[in-house]
Amino acid sequence: MNRFINNPDYVVDDMIKGYVKAHSALVSQSTRNSHVVKYKNAPVKGKVGIVTGGGSGHEPAFLGYVGRNMVDAVAVGEVFSSPPAQAFYDAIIEADSGEGVACLFGNYAGDTMNVKMAQMMADEDEIIVKTVIANDDIASSPKETKEKRHGIAGGVFMWKVGGAKAALGGTLDEVIESAQKAIDNTRSICVGLSPCVIPAVGKPNFQIEDGKMEFGVGHHGEPGLKVEDIKLANEIAREMTDSILDDMDIEGGSEVSVIVSGLGSTPLMELYILYDEIEKCLKENEISVYKVFVGNYVTSLDMNGAALTIMKLDKELKELLDFEAESKGIEIH
Repeated sequence: MNRFINNPDYVVDDMIKGYVKAHSALVSQSTRNSHVVKYKNAPVKGKVGIVTGGGSGHEPAFLGYVGRNMVDAVAVGEVFSSPPAQAFYDAIIEADSGEGVACLFGNYAGDTMNVKMAQMMADEDEIIVKTVIANDDIASSPKETKEKRHGIAGGVFMWKVGGAKAALGGTLDEVIESAQKAIDNTRSICVGLSPCVIPAVGKPNFQIEDGKMEFGVGHHGEPGLKVEDIKLANEIAREMTDSILDDMDIEGGSEVSVIVSGLGSTPLMELYILYDEIEKCLKENEISVYKVFVGNYVTSLDMNGAALTIMKLDKELKELLDFEAESKGIEIH
């Protein structure tokens, strides 16, 4: 397949160089580690540091959420691969102002292992690091073992809430508590219509037959809950919404925030078609939408598909969601 790349083995390095040049007013590349991108003013004096990280190919996640009142530093991994422990550690160093660091990341084995190693390294420097692990993907494990679930677009809400709490002067424990509340009240589901192509491989890493869709597909092509014939957009939207509502046990009268994210090659037109029916379905369940985000927020290279993410709100989460923030992935005034 045709791609705008140089050497397939250096696509991440080339992307980072272009990203920091394009957004130099907001971010910079760490002098400690070429695979760490930081907010230009980090560490912010008197503020808990916010760190995340993960594999490339999900842009704007993860580096797109570095910015003012958001993530302070991000460890950037190779395509669909965890950043090494050293990168997480260097991101922690870049974010630390002496108030501790909250590392907010997705539930994948490599990330979990490398963050733990980075925590041990930071502990030797007497830097306190605490974590929240996003596990919002309802298709990746049953409700009874939700601690095994992967993190997908729910991370956006976790970073937004945690970043706002830190910017408002919250302690490390308070930041962790708010970020954990955000992810505990968030659920996501993906539907894939066609697979993605990893640049270094040059061919799809899984298959979805023409005329089929994979309900619950993972962001790296992990098998979904079922493969079925493609349906009308309204039917897909309802199936996604109903699956999340069943898992959340959400009551009528609740308020939610919604993300409808493309997975890489999905036209915005189609995402808005999905959202129209998603909101109808929520209203039928007496659930009101407080804030909605439609666009590319967490992708999967060039996969054709969509992710639906719903966060149940309370007073605190609404206030933190509304707090001003500036990053390339999300901006709130």
